[in-house]
Amino acid sequence: MFHRTPRATLLAASIATLVLGGCANYVTKSNFDSTVAQLRATDQKQQQQLDKQQQQIDQISQQMKSAFSKYDAQITQLQGRIRVDTVSHFAFNSATLNDQDKQMLDGFARVIREHHPDVLITVEGFADPAGTPAYNKHLGMRRAVAVRNYLIAQGMTASDLRTVSYGAARNRQVKPGAWGAKGEVNRRVALVVDFAEPSAQAGTRVGGAVPSAQG
Repeated sequence: MFHRTPRATLLAASIATLVLGGCANYVTKSNFDSTVAQLRATDQKQQQQLDKQQQQIDQISQQMKSAFSKYDAQITQLQGRIRVDTVSHFAFNSATLNDQDKQMLDGFARVIREHHPDVLITVEGFADPAGTPAYNKHLGMRRAVAVRNYLIAQGMTASDLRTVSYGAARNRQVKPGAWGAKGEVNRRVALVVDFAEPSAQAGTRVGGAVPSAQG
């Protein structure tokens, strides 16, 4: 759900600003009433936008849950966004998509294309903790890029897809410390659907050189 500043508090603060600002010059009743009406109209418009966005979030959340009910994806509503985790699992030290993951990504791309073409998608890549932090960060990015490229091939707009890698960050691991055969749940990609206006340009962020270690 959204964090909303109480409208009455916001309106009262704006009115106080008007009154204090008008101490030096007398504020007529008509000017006061006009300003209050404008503030209320603006507040109502903002509330309508928030309600519309929440309806969109609820709608896509239900669509995702229906489309991916046969997969192990976890769908969570966050503040102004939806997180779909996990959409892909990977073999040890691999960034190759498997066929089952492709089926799920096909469904995801179809829902977005047909119903929500205005959203921004962040593709998050992860690794298990077997390798060095730098290598795991790079491997997580390779996985994120693989998913991004596949979604583009399914008709999604490249500029609406950005990638980020969290590597093997412990606070992001599904099963902390697990790697190898037991760490598949950590070798994954998640998708975040963001309904807010993107403040950053979509793209790929890769940092550091690639050390010769596995993860």
